[in-house]
Order: sequence, then structure tokens, then C-alpha cells
Amino acid sequence: MLRIGVVGYGTGGRHFHAPFIQAAEGCALAGIVARADKTVAAVQADYPGLPVFPSLDAMIASGEVDAVTITTPPETRRDLVLQAIAAGLHVVADKPFAPDAAGARDLDRAAKAKGVTLGVYQNRRWDSDLQTLKKVIETGGLGQVWRIHSRMDFDDPATLEAGPAGGLLRDLGSHLVDQMLYLLGPVTSVMAHLDHVLLDQGPTDAAFHISMSHASGQHSHVSASKLNRFAQRELRAYGSDGAYVSHSSDVQAQAIFAGLRPAQDLAAWGYEPESHWGSLYTAAGAARVPAEPGRYHAYYEAFVRAIHNNTAAPVTAAEGTRTLAVLDAARLSAEQGRSVSVDQEDSHG
Repeated sequence: MLRIGVVGYGTGGRHFHAPFIQAAEGCALAGIVARADKTVAAVQADYPGLPVFPSLDAMIASGEVDAVTITTPPETRRDLVLQAIAAGLHVVADKPFAPDAAGARDLDRAAKAKGVTLGVYQNRRWDSDLQTLKKVIETGGLGQVWRIHSRMDFDDPATLEAGPAGGLLRDLGSHLVDQMLYLLGPVTSVMAHLDHVLLDQGPTDAAFHISMSHASGQHSHVSASKLNRFAQRELRAYGSDGAYVSHSSDVQAQAIFAGLRPAQDLAAWGYEPESHWGSLYTAAGAARVPAEPGRYHAYYEAFVRAIHNNTAAPVTAAEGTRTLAVLDAARLSAEQGRSVSVDQEDSHG
């Protein structure tokens, strides 16, 4: 069993890491770093008897963990990742795992020099809707894929990370860009627009639209918002033989926030209701496509296998770097109002 400690117990640690570590085969949730009394109480209520540490130093000194997940606020993440690497621990870094592509390359080099596995937690590769679209593409349902449109709108102002160091581009942008790289491969150029609001912490990008040209000749278009009082997830894919459209319910997140846990019934976890299945449109007509299950715990199972087999992490630091390179280019594109090329070293990982 790989003993994994979670550093941070906010929304990420509590809802999107600890439950899936607990459910993943080959993993053991070994402890949580939490300091505030309210946070410690939450850990103790959720996982009675689980060790709670006041700092990463204390967790390391305990000798109780083989790996850690760093899911603290973005501005603290880099130093904690480096501290864990220096201690010889394997690391899962929440997204965005560095401020920019240059910082990501530094973390990648540090992990390789120490001989530990560094993975980036791009868990939305294991969303039900994305896995379903992936299967549609792989089974030839669309023929030659031309382009993909992905939209993730939330009516959720409270979770917008405020200030110049935060913003939606680094948050949901990390997920949506990674998903397109996962499906279509490296990006060569980017055109982007950002919508900004002025908050107490400073100017904050609160919505974005990014158009990407891929080395394959395909195109993708991703957008997201949190302040526009509208919530809908949509995937649209166009190809030579038809189109695929889905509007999913983000079923894993809904279940987690409803108090369910994957370990309670793993076999039934992550299935979208039939009412939210996507449709494939071809010359034969429209057909509903049964949704593939969403499986965030599969990330951690793959992380364990990577360590045991000395193979690549499920999402490598190099892959995380190429996502950040696209986000860097998107920000520059929005600032300058032009298409921006993406560094090909980063594009190919």
C-alpha cells in the first residue's frame, strides 16, 4: 500500500483528494496536514482516528507517509512541492502545479534529480463526459475529428480565486486546456480573450475563451465563467462523419458535495443519469451514447502503478508544463490581442 498524506483540507483536499485516495486500490490515506481548529475538527469528523499534522515538516518527520498530495492555495504550492521532493517523497501536485511553465520546469527537474515521481492532479481527464467523448473518438464514431468545443460555466462567485495570482484561467483553464491536449495532442498557437473584474484583492480574470490550433491540424475552443449567473457544462465535437453533443451533470462532484463517498459503493460510482447522456449525430440519425463512468480514483491507482513499475505518472510534470505553456500563451494573447505561438518544447512535453 502506498501511504499518502494530504497537505491542505479545503475544498480540494476534503472533496477531491481524500475520498478518492481512500477509494483507490493500492492506496492508504495516511494523514492530513491541517492547522486551524475548525479544519482539524472537520478532519476528525470525516476520518476518526486519522493522524492530523500541524505542518508538512511534522508529517515528514513522522515517517508515516510515502507520498503527499499538495492541495494548498496556489501561492504556497511550489515551496511545499519542493520541500516534499527534497524529503524523498513522491508528490501529487494540485493544478495549477506552478505559477507558469518556467516554474513547472523547475519542479520537474527537481523531482527527476531526486528520483521521485511528480504527478499533476488533472482529475477531470476522468470526468464521465470526457471519457465518453474519448471512447466515441477512439471507436470512430465521428470519423476524422475536426474540432472540439468545451464550455464549463458555473454560477459560483464564492469560489473564484481573487487577485492577479488567482483567476479563472489558472483554475478551470488548467482543466479545460489539459482535456484538449489529452484528446487532440500538442498545441501550436493560441488566441484568447479574458473578462476581468476588479475585486478587493485586485484585477481578476473571471471568464475566458481560448481557441487552440493543434499540431495535428485539429482545433479546440474552450471557455468558462463563474460570475455570469449561469451554469452548464457542454461538450461538442465535430468530425467528417457527424457530431457529438453532451450536457453532463458533473456527477462525481455532485455526489461528493451531497455527502456520498466512492468507497461506499465503488462499482456504482460516477455514472451519469440517462437523462444526461450525450448524443451522436450521423447520417443514420441521432443516437444516445451510454455514458462512461467517471473515475477520479483511477488517477491515484495509476499513480501507485507508476511508482511500483517505475513508469510515467498518470499526468506527468511535463504534461503539466505544456498545459501551463498554453495558459501563458493565452494570457499574452489576451493582453496583446493577437495569436501567440506555443513553445514547441513545452507542447511536446
